[in-house]
Amino acid sequence: MNKPTYIDLFAGCGGLSLGLHLAGWKGLFAIEKNKEAFSTLKHNLIDRAKHFDWVDWLPRDACEIGQVIEKHKEDLKNLQGKVDMVVGGPPCQGFSTAGRRAEGDVRNGLVQSYLEFVALVRPKVIFFENVKGFTLKFKKNTTKGWIYANFVEEQLSNLGYDVQGQMVDFSEFGVPQKRVRFILVGIRNDVAEAGGVSADDFFALLENSKMEFLAEKGISNSRTTLEQAISDLLRSHGEEYTPDRPRFMSGIYGQPFSAYQQLMRKGNKQSLPDSHSFAKHKTEIENRFSLILSECERSKNVGKKMWEQFKISKHTIIPLSAVDQTPTLTTLPDDYIHYSEPRILTVREYARIQSFPDWFEFKGKYTTGGKMRVKEVPRYTQVGNAIPPLFGEQSGAALKILLQYG
Repeated sequence: MNKPTYIDLFAGCGGLSLGLHLAGWKGLFAIEKNKEAFSTLKHNLIDRAKHFDWVDWLPRDACEIGQVIEKHKEDLKNLQGKVDMVVGGPPCQGFSTAGRRAEGDVRNGLVQSYLEFVALVRPKVIFFENVKGFTLKFKKNTTKGWIYANFVEEQLSNLGYDVQGQMVDFSEFGVPQKRVRFILVGIRNDVAEAGGVSADDFFALLENSKMEFLAEKGISNSRTTLEQAISDLLRSHGEEYTPDRPRFMSGIYGQPFSAYQQLMRKGNKQSLPDSHSFAKHKTEIENRFSLILSECERSKNVGKKMWEQFKISKHTIIPLSAVDQTPTLTTLPDDYIHYSEPRILTVREYARIQSFPDWFEFKGKYTTGGKMRVKEVPRYTQVGNAIPPLFGEQSGAALKILLQYG
């Protein structure tokens, strides 16, 4: 059976591509400008899973979307009629309410590159994801409330697409994280008319099929808790030296406690969890974390009392709850304290919360800081920026139905 085809833009480390791979899609290529993130995608989805039928005119390397458009405009036009879907949303930092929202942020200009790419390739379907701040007005601008979501919807309509956008909470789809994102789906008008479908049908399909999908995965409840996600990765289960991080220790597996853990460990052949390397906290930091865990409300930023007591300069420290989903993971791991151990989360625990299976291995530095934070994309950042594969797989299944594949 022929598999539907897609191109992944702003692909990051491959969270959405992994989900589409598991849903039975075939990638033609992916565009990601950061070398660290692309190395993770390449290792897992190009070299190991053989997921992409890579086009011969594009190097299998990190590249920037504007350069691809400039150098390969005719190649992209020649893909018309051969691409079922274009997925991905421009980097979210310029729109995010978690950072400094700036209308003039260069990353926001990537929206134009995205639209130009769609105009050249003209896929049957578009799947676009971004932060919820994408739908908010910028406070200071000359257009008195520019909303990028409205602009994208209008431009895609002008290109001949039936478009529908909606906020989606990934925690309602088995992901152990309260992560709300703006999802936009567009169906080319001729495809919608021929199939008797609309973009709005995607969201109904997604909602109506989620319990059956999760049941097939062995998950009986759509709301997975943090303990159900990572309790087999506790430091108390034991340690070994981290193979790719000298002088650091990694945790070993405990027995799987939940169906979610069994799902995440399926297909993994390594005895030591990848990227499960513990931070080296000073004794005073561990003591501080222990006190916060014992005295502060879970899943919320610590109160003024703790800020003053410890003279904390950080804006965010959240002790996590075992029996709830986590808040939205940022790319800063020291924003969160593990629910039962006085430490921050590991990259692998981050990945579990984002629903990456354990066989998916991360490449590059574990973390970075200072001025390099705006240039490098270490493992924590790769995971924090990703679309959860479990949601990507459910989206891929719904999109196949819209296109009448399978």
